[in-house]
Amino acid sequence: MIDKPIETVMRESHRDILIPADLVATVNQDNDLQHVFMVLTKVKYAKIPVLDNDNHFMGLVSLPMITELMMQDTGITSRPLESVKVKQIMQKDVPTIYERDNLEAVLRYLVDENFLVYVDSENHFKGIITRRELFKEINYLAHNFNKHYIALPVYNHKSKNETKHAKIQGSKGLINR
Repeated sequence: MIDKPIETVMRESHRDILIPADLVATVNQDNDLQHVFMVLTKVKYAKIPVLDNDNHFMGLVSLPMITELMMQDTGITSRPLESVKVKQIMQKDVPTIYERDNLEAVLRYLVDENFLVYVDSENHFKGIITRRELFKEINYLAHNFNKHYIALPVYNHKSKNETKHAKIQGSKGLINR
């Protein structure tokens, strides 16, 4: 669980960590891989969301998935890209988030992923939350925390008696201004 003072300051920035769907490069699950290869090369991303015709999120496709098909015993060829559809190779077991305000879940997933797909309750693609946007929020937190809170050191107490005495005096580590 994220400490409330941390979450409060991060939410205060009023920046939206969501990159809306209309600003995110996507491909359709029925596109051939040659088209996807060109899109990925043009946008300079390694991985992008795959959607169906009704804007439902279906999975992710990446440059390594495509280049794997291009490698043959005799060298590299783009011939297989014309006949293979995205839905045949896309990654389907992708974490998504339905509650974009759940900072704890966002942080947990972005440890291992560069971005997190945000969908509504009907799995319609709404956008992505990137590690970069989250780091902007953490940067805001690092520079604005002391405007609202005074951080006090928490001391390691050696005995139960000292710990009990510290709790009675109310040393919690943070004082709200």
